[in-house]
Amino acid sequence: MGNSFGTLFRISSFGESHGGGVGVIVDGCPPRLALSLEDIQSDLDRRRPGQSSITTPRKEADRVEILSGLLDGVTLGTPIAMLVRNKDQRPKDYGEVQQAFRPSHADATYQAKYGIQARSGGGRASARETIARVAGGAIARQLLARTHGTEVIAWVQRIHTIEAGIDPALVNRDAVEATPVRCPEPEAAAAMIERIEAIGREGDSCGGVIDCLVRRPPVGLGMPVFDKLEADLAKAVMSLPATKGFEIGSGFAGTLLKGSEHNDAFLPSEDGSLRTATNNSGGIQGGISNGEPIRIRVAFKPTATIRKEQRTVDVTGAATTLAARGRHDPCVLPRAVPMVEAMVSLVLADHLLRQQGQCSLL
Repeated sequence: MGNSFGTLFRISSFGESHGGGVGVIVDGCPPRLALSLEDIQSDLDRRRPGQSSITTPRKEADRVEILSGLLDGVTLGTPIAMLVRNKDQRPKDYGEVQQAFRPSHADATYQAKYGIQARSGGGRASARETIARVAGGAIARQLLARTHGTEVIAWVQRIHTIEAGIDPALVNRDAVEATPVRCPEPEAAAAMIERIEAIGREGDSCGGVIDCLVRRPPVGLGMPVFDKLEADLAKAVMSLPATKGFEIGSGFAGTLLKGSEHNDAFLPSEDGSLRTATNNSGGIQGGISNGEPIRIRVAFKPTATIRKEQRTVDVTGAATTLAARGRHDPCVLPRAVPMVEAMVSLVLADHLLRQQGQCSLL
């Protein structure tokens, strides 16, 4: 089972949704990096359940414990182990799910593959597993910021049919965090919240799109052929629960343009740095970052677990119906924003270390 991610900057996650806790081991972080534990906790707070009326009501403080790898707030270069203990487990809420498969959830495929699973809350298929990614990603984010001034920022661009029209260049963290839906455009945010609440009252769910922008990325990250930077970014974000689509730069809209319209013309520079007049490439050309902002978009499907009655089958294959109980997000996107930022940060930190290894040989 794939529980590790990364090559040099590598995380390994463990734990189930209703077990004792969820945690991560971060290996490969360079020594002598001053870490802000407050920043790690802040990202976990943005991910945690029960933070607003449009998220799951499960109450978890999600306080992180640092078990190893630090001395006086500075990394030792050894594995950093972090643990978040589960406090509000309610396995009894999942009695029906243990007998019937939730449509579009991982229940049926896990059972078919392994013949056993931690069904309470989805076990490893639960979004609670992303605690590990967010904690590890917070360290990667600090490494990128302190070595290159890199900023990774994501926001909710669309909920259901409601889309924000904000210019990505104007987005900042304060505007994103100003509303519980994490959309930096106030009018769109208000409409999104109203839509999520209305759909939630129906016992249903909705999806949408998260936009992510990397400002001041290091130049030269990524490799030709199989380790293209956009390929690793796609794998990273598409490994998140409920993801169904990935775009970078112009994405699918670029297919409507001619080459003369889509190509990013280079601008002259006195220092020899690469600058382009446009950024249809999304900051990556030939699989390698060119220094322009990296922009990706990630599509999230509606939450699979809903209160509306649905047709399904039980563990014997017999037809039945299921109206799920438990505590679930009517829309995963507000809490998925820090998850996307974390996965993008992990990819960039890993490729940064790989690039440094190559350059040291020259």
